[in-house]
Amino acid sequence: MEFGLSEEQTALQDNVNRYLDEKAPLERVRQFSDGGQERADDIWDGLVELGLPALLVPEAHGGIELGALDAAAVCECLGQHVTPSPFLSTAVLAPTAIRLAGSEEQQNRYLPQIATGDATFGAALSEATGARRDAGVVATKAKLNGKALFAIDLYSDYYLVADTENRLHVVPSDANGLTINALPQIDRTRPIGEIILDDTPSDALLNDSQGSTLRSIIDIGRIMIAADTLGASQEMLDRSVQYALEREQFNRVIASFQAVKHMCAEMAAEIEPSRALLWYAAHTIDEDPEESHLNACHAKAHLAEVGSFVGKTATIVHGGMGFTDLLGLHYWFKRIGYNRQILGGPELVREEAARARTRRSGGDRRT
Repeated sequence: MEFGLSEEQTALQDNVNRYLDEKAPLERVRQFSDGGQERADDIWDGLVELGLPALLVPEAHGGIELGALDAAAVCECLGQHVTPSPFLSTAVLAPTAIRLAGSEEQQNRYLPQIATGDATFGAALSEATGARRDAGVVATKAKLNGKALFAIDLYSDYYLVADTENRLHVVPSDANGLTINALPQIDRTRPIGEIILDDTPSDALLNDSQGSTLRSIIDIGRIMIAADTLGASQEMLDRSVQYALEREQFNRVIASFQAVKHMCAEMAAEIEPSRALLWYAAHTIDEDPEESHLNACHAKAHLAEVGSFVGKTATIVHGGMGFTDLLGLHYWFKRIGYNRQILGGPELVREEAARARTRRSGGDRRT
């Protein structure tokens, strides 16, 4: 039995890659990163035309109603091109949360806007994966107070906000009492910041009385981040091989040196098994929900480590050129570093996986 992408999913990746090759080359990424732009609307508009925001939206609300594996295939392409876009929050986290926990009226209001690209979403969920001093959002009488740190896809039309009770709220970006402060970070292709809420009206997702939806969207979010890292890692490997075939030392291309061959082979050996791990984790989101949390943790933690190894090794293969802006290798390196920490670093995620495994086995049975 072969577990891999279907012909339709491969075609989806081909279409996305063709578009990004043309509209989001490295020069466009560099322009966005260095120019202090808040949004790359030209790139996002093209992704909307491809129908990507509608991937996880039900057909009844104008969507395509595909699965997490399809979305992961897209995220791999976005990571490969270090694309500045709000795909994670807008096309994955928000529609998943609203579909699972939104009332019929809320689904009718938000999901069609997402499917058509008329609305973008950011997400403020970091306190759910690691509380920080002087941060946290409290909900009282349909209003929110507090601070949410490390909100992703910062410059958006709406925000998906988690409160201290793990309930989810939709907040318009122009709501009263809402203040946005951008935070400096290494990956400037994806702005993050803090959201301050002062008696800010919110639209609480009503069908989530136990707060379980937050766990589900963090799981799918971690898989998408892992897919992004996979795409970035594959691109760093491809660029390393191409550079090694072109760069000459001692009248020979460095690809003929055994040490360089070993480094490229080690990167490939780390990446390939990770691909199957990621695909299976995405598959369980829709097909085996009981296994999805554990597999999401494994995928996020493992790809974080693989990405770090590939980023370091690819930079070594490039030598001094790897540290310059001329080749732009640092964009993928920074993307991998950003992905490593967002929605939980590998240490935290492994701890969650261990707890999940213990609960499934009935607790610690050692005597």
